[in-house]
Amino acid sequence: MDIISEIKKSFREGSVLTRIIYINLGVFLLVKLLGVVSLLINQPFSLSNLLALPSELSALLYHPYTFITYMFLHENLFHIIFNLLGLYWFGKMLLYHFENNKLLGLYLLGGISGGALYVIAYNFLPVFASVDGILIGSSASVYAILVALAVYDPDREIHLFFIGKFALKYIAIFYVLLSVLSISSTNPGGNIAHLGGAFWGWFYISRLRKGKDTGFALIKFINSVPGWFKPKPKMKVTYKQPPRHDHEYNRYKNMQQEEINRILDKISKSGYENLSQQEKDLLFNQGKK
Repeated sequence: MDIISEIKKSFREGSVLTRIIYINLGVFLLVKLLGVVSLLINQPFSLSNLLALPSELSALLYHPYTFITYMFLHENLFHIIFNLLGLYWFGKMLLYHFENNKLLGLYLLGGISGGALYVIAYNFLPVFASVDGILIGSSASVYAILVALAVYDPDREIHLFFIGKFALKYIAIFYVLLSVLSISSTNPGGNIAHLGGAFWGWFYISRLRKGKDTGFALIKFINSVPGWFKPKPKMKVTYKQPPRHDHEYNRYKNMQQEEINRILDKISKSGYENLSQQEKDLLFNQGKK
């Protein structure tokens, strides 16, 4: 199988996290390649100008779609690597607790929230009265995922290289505080957007604990359009075979019990309605035994 086919297969069958990362990388490569072509033919053109979120309301009126496109657009290699690493780390942790749809909702609505706060700040705060800017990058979405994780599972520890273990709540507090203090730096708009994304992460989990999925309508609409974020279902063939000896049987039963315990712990934290269909099926089948 050639590399293009492998990428297509991975995109079709991968998780929402995989697809979001691929789209970010694809947009980055497309923008850079078009920039090279534009330079070689001496015809100035920048796709970034069409995809970035403008702060000016008149420009935003003609490009409302940029509330979505800006969160898939990055300036340089360091910018995209840093954001995608954070997206991968925290996205993987989020998928341990929630299904794909909730990760997608957090990414998109966190980015929109960050973009909205950015536009509001640039149009209503006196310090930005004579300033027009543009916003790019997925960092507001990453902040939404990080804060959502910290609110949902605050004491979960992660290992930071050369530093040690820290609870998620302290990592989230550090990054939010850093963004507040960095508003006076050379990137005030980006740091304001981070706070918008962080707010959405907190708000989303707070509402979810009350049984309200604030991203449900958007995700339902997106999933009605085939091919982008809804993974292609995989056909599974299973054969029920008895364990061949006592050791294998005991290992199988222990693994199964560990999974049941994890699901029960998830129910106690976020409720039955937040289980994936696979987890619900496992509980149902276990209850029939």
